[in-house]
Amino acid sequence: MPKSIRLLGRQQRIEIFVKNGIIQIMVYSDPKHYRIIKGILLLTLALNWTVAFAKIIYGLFSKCSSMAADGFHSLSDGASNIIGIIGITLSSHPRDKDHPYGHKKYETFFSLGIAALLFLLAFQIIEASIERFRHPVLPQVGAGNFAVMLVTIAVNFWVMNYERRKGRELKSDFLIADAMHTRADIFTSLSVIITLFAIKSGFPILDPVATILIALFIVYAALEIVREGARVLCDTAAIIEDKRISDIVLGVNGVKACHKIRSRGRPDDINIDLHVQVAPDMHIEEAHKISYHIEEAIKKGIPEVSDVVVHMEPREKRKNKK
Repeated sequence: MPKSIRLLGRQQRIEIFVKNGIIQIMVYSDPKHYRIIKGILLLTLALNWTVAFAKIIYGLFSKCSSMAADGFHSLSDGASNIIGIIGITLSSHPRDKDHPYGHKKYETFFSLGIAALLFLLAFQIIEASIERFRHPVLPQVGAGNFAVMLVTIAVNFWVMNYERRKGRELKSDFLIADAMHTRADIFTSLSVIITLFAIKSGFPILDPVATILIALFIVYAALEIVREGARVLCDTAAIIEDKRISDIVLGVNGVKACHKIRSRGRPDDINIDLHVQVAPDMHIEEAHKISYHIEEAIKKGIPEVSDVVVHMEPREKRKNKK
């Protein structure tokens, strides 16, 4: 019967078993890791929708389009949390025949869903703002507007820091992307407060102007999420400094040189392949042991690495120059 033991911390577990007299190792994502992320998303979902409905209801009641637009922005935060829960559920599936590298990129893929929501929301807000220019409406601004905005900014600031901290701790692309989304919400809320002061001072035209600026903030946040997601999905180098890897490899006894180092993957699921040169007369069994030691050394030196492929090559003997 296979045994399950924890060797790689909170995010993975290893099953070690014997099949046909050969020890085999299977690495699985730790369900507890994803349950924690789901819990964080459910908490932020409740908070996001609470502040969203407060801003939307008060914004519509006072005919303040910038405040209502900010509320719909917060509502999209909640929608992104739901997308995140779906993405995390798919990401937690173990490796299988069709997905030998696992399902973790689903989390990155679904983070792009947040960006799509933001682009759509920005378009709708700009469209509504243009309509307000054509048919001006005088907003009714009072102390309640300021109170609602200040409370929602405080809540969003806490959510942003909480998600960002947990995202880094759990190495979750989605939590970090969602924190960026919430950060954009804070900036837009601040612009709404400035707009409320302007309306109170007798400049109601600034309401649709501020609404367009909010839409531009939203577009910027969406572009940032797309940029980060593209890095993973397009296999941008996960470790830029090859020297960090080569220093570890060259420290393994028997290695003469290493080159053609490549890395890709998510920050918490890095795949590395490289070419290593050893003595040309080395026995294949000894070369295999060195390959194992290289993989072990890299994973120990860089815990985020989940897979290492080593291509063994004979080191050519240099001819003495006359």
